[in-house]
Amino acid sequence: MDAATNPYAPGAGTRPPELVGRDEILKQARVTLQRVQGGRSFKSFIFIGLRGVGKTVLLNEVQIIAEDFESEALHIEAHDGKSLPALLAPGLRKLLLNLDTMARATEATKRGLGVLKSFVGSVKLRMGDFDIGLGIPAEKGSADSGDLESDLTALFLAVGAAAKSRKKMVVITIDELQYLSEEELSALIMAVHRISQKGLPLLVVGAGLPQLVGQMGASKSYAERLFNFPKVGPLMPADARAAIVDPATRENVKYTEAALDEILKVTEGYPYFLQEWGYHAWNTAESSPIGEKDARMATAEATTSLDDSFFRVRFDRLTPREKDYLRAMGELGPGPHRSGDIAEKLGVLVESSAPLRSGLIRKGMIYSPQHGDTAFTVPLFDQYMKRVMPKMPKRKSKA
Repeated sequence: MDAATNPYAPGAGTRPPELVGRDEILKQARVTLQRVQGGRSFKSFIFIGLRGVGKTVLLNEVQIIAEDFESEALHIEAHDGKSLPALLAPGLRKLLLNLDTMARATEATKRGLGVLKSFVGSVKLRMGDFDIGLGIPAEKGSADSGDLESDLTALFLAVGAAAKSRKKMVVITIDELQYLSEEELSALIMAVHRISQKGLPLLVVGAGLPQLVGQMGASKSYAERLFNFPKVGPLMPADARAAIVDPATRENVKYTEAALDEILKVTEGYPYFLQEWGYHAWNTAESSPIGEKDARMATAEATTSLDDSFFRVRFDRLTPREKDYLRAMGELGPGPHRSGDIAEKLGVLVESSAPLRSGLIRKGMIYSPQHGDTAFTVPLFDQYMKRVMPKMPKRKSKA
């Protein structure tokens, strides 16, 4: 087999060669953008799912659709090291300058730049030589109160009005939303709420782990009525099969049924894992058809690759006690598990393990499907914990 023609694409946010099983989600996204463009009522939406299901890929597809509509699109990724205002400001500056340098400038676009300048000053962003635009003064009294809810709302309203004046649509995609602080998440929800009430052409599309729905509901009680939350999960068997077979077929390569059964069983239909297994099965096989022996060798290769990257990068962020907690979860299996059962495995009181659990939720390692339950956000992580920590941590005394 020629490694240079390997069609599979394992990678963070990398579009698979065959994007299957997401037609309905993308159809609804397109309908939403059509409603925004047509000046009709709409809901912003947020993709919800575990790691490795392709949420980032879907955000990128939404951006492509937005570009088809000739809209102004901005993509950011939330993370611990940067605030939401610092992530938004550079992209909004470019977006507003694009609107302002079209055939004929409008007062709304000029005002948008002035409000952004006020916003940057208000939140005291440290952005080097960040400059809003040539000779644009800050608009005093707009987005400069120092209250993020109020100021972000004013900024979004100004951006939405600027887009409307140009008969354009703005689409902001935000990945890893669960990493926003409570204050930032509350401000974002408030800003989207006001945009919706005003009917301005600004759409926010996000992606996050399952705990995000609860975070948003706790922040603003109306969040669940303001957003749609499409759930993104593992692929159905027919789609998972197509994700493996179709790219190979275009290269005149086939799989035996036994090989496909092995790959579909061990990947459990998760899109990222399908790409990993397909990639290694291709490189392992000497010729077509790719057989069961090749698939089993691919399992060994893919597991090593995941252990060294996909799993390891998350494991290395954990404290020793957090690792013990996840090892106890791994001993119980894929989950979800009752918090009391995990504490019992560790030999501690459930109350004393609660801070560990909370910290792991904040780090995006686990979530609570329902009250008292705990599950991994990373598929197959229970198996990894057994490999990386073959022995259970020594039980502690509850006394």
